[in-house]
Amino acid sequence: MTQDERSGQVMSQGVMSTGEGMRIFPDVEACIDCGGCVVACKRTWDREIHNQRIDITTMAEGRAGPQGENADKTDRLAAGERPGETSLPMQCYHCENAPCVSVCPTNALQKEDDGFVSVSEDLCVGCQYCLSGCPFGAPQFPDSNEGTAQLFGTGGIMDKCTGCRERQDVQKGPACAEECATDAILVGSAGEIADELEKRDSGSFFNDEAMEIIFGADDAQLFSDQ
Repeated sequence: MTQDERSGQVMSQGVMSTGEGMRIFPDVEACIDCGGCVVACKRTWDREIHNQRIDITTMAEGRAGPQGENADKTDRLAAGERPGETSLPMQCYHCENAPCVSVCPTNALQKEDDGFVSVSEDLCVGCQYCLSGCPFGAPQFPDSNEGTAQLFGTGGIMDKCTGCRERQDVQKGPACAEECATDAILVGSAGEIADELEKRDSGSFFNDEAMEIIFGADDAQLFSDQ
């Protein structure tokens, strides 16, 4: 555990800094698909069982990579090899170039000055364009089969990971990251995340295009230079 000098709050090792300019990013070498982040999110925000603000996607389940199980997934992928079973925490990464914001016809989604991507419930019309625009499957429509949404055939109000903004306002990390048993969810500036991945001898599981969406062209270079 580390001590945040600014606040005195105890943070997990995956949470390096919070608040303005924060980024959320997964370390696939560390994720073990335990589901702890999903439970932490639901418990903290009292979400319905079918509403997944964070989910874990597991690819090639049960298959070992060329170097065996749990070995060098990002290096194997960079070498053009199949990495074997890989688990990836998927949530809103509060992208620098957020496609959901670009495609929203009512400006319900906004990239805020402090880096968070927020949704205004009063403006959302349930068109689900954001769901089509997001490459990470972050937008959720938990009320699409209920009430007026079903009557008018809309998706209801969009819901997604908030980055636990209220927690970060008081120098706490997002619940998913704070409670991750293996520190597989990293929170901090782009530079802090890139440095932590390098320290762990890990890397990004996403391609260059996705990294530029998440971090922007300049900060994405921090990861390609590793």
